[in-house]
Amino acid sequence: MHDTYYVVAHFHYVLSLGAVFMIFGGIYYWFPKMTGRIIPERIGILHFWISFIGANVLFFPMHFLGLAGMPRRYADYPDALSDWNRIASFGAYFFFAGLFVFLFGVWRAFQSRVQAADNPWGAGATTLEWTLPSPPPFHQFETLPRIADTEH
Repeated sequence: MHDTYYVVAHFHYVLSLGAVFMIFGGIYYWFPKMTGRIIPERIGILHFWISFIGANVLFFPMHFLGLAGMPRRYADYPDALSDWNRIASFGAYFFFAGLFVFLFGVWRAFQSRVQAADNPWGAGATTLEWTLPSPPPFHQFETLPRIADTEH
């Protein structure tokens, strides 16, 4: 499998998708705190599923390409591998469409007149940033906040 598309597929599954989905997760999590607006949940769910399906349709066929012997870093490939490459290309287009759903969600958040709550995530978000209004004021803590241990 060395130097085949199997390596490309595995690399993108393990490293790239983990990073990309975590970056989007962080954006959705801290967007209300940074902007005072919230991306509609239905748009976020739609964005996730389009991106998830698109990414899997993009990278999963690359395993089969690698098993068939398609090498990395080649500008051309045999016609016998064109079907799997075409499926992977459709997955890339689908994943790319998910980016437009995300941008639409950001646009909708700024078009909405609804302000995000200071802590829209409820009791599960217990770190200091969620004790402040959204968006936080400039120089939010004049003195260091006292943090109490609530587990004992």
